Amino acid sequence: MTQKVPTISSLQKAVKNSDAAMLKSYYASDAVLTVIDSINTPSRPRTLKGAKEIGAFLDDIYSRDMTHSIDLGVREGNMLAFVEHCKYSDGTRVVASNTAELGPNGIVRQTTVQAWDN
Repeated sequence: MTQKVPTISSLQKAVKNSDAAMLKSYYASDAVLTVIDSINTPSRPRTLKGAKEIGAFLDDIYSRDMTHSIDLGVREGNMLAFVEHCKYSDGTRVVASNTAELGPNGIVRQTTVQAWDN
């Protein structure tokens, strides 16, 4: 799939439709995604490197029985920020705050900080 630089509206559509293939196309082949949460703490974050690792992560997330939405987002120059809300079928909710740096071939670096219901 051709790599693209995402817009807020294209991200909203892909997330709402759980379109992992489209989301994967937004990452540069050498992108780095850092995830921070209660398991992956700031001193030991989960770091995914490259299209293969990030793709597997996105395939897993968007294949789950849950809904996703982006209600807030902004893109300014080569920076992107958005908040994603997720809800599992059992009612468990997740909120993820994302910041990303964009290059000519898509997202090159992203940090996601997420919180889950207990």
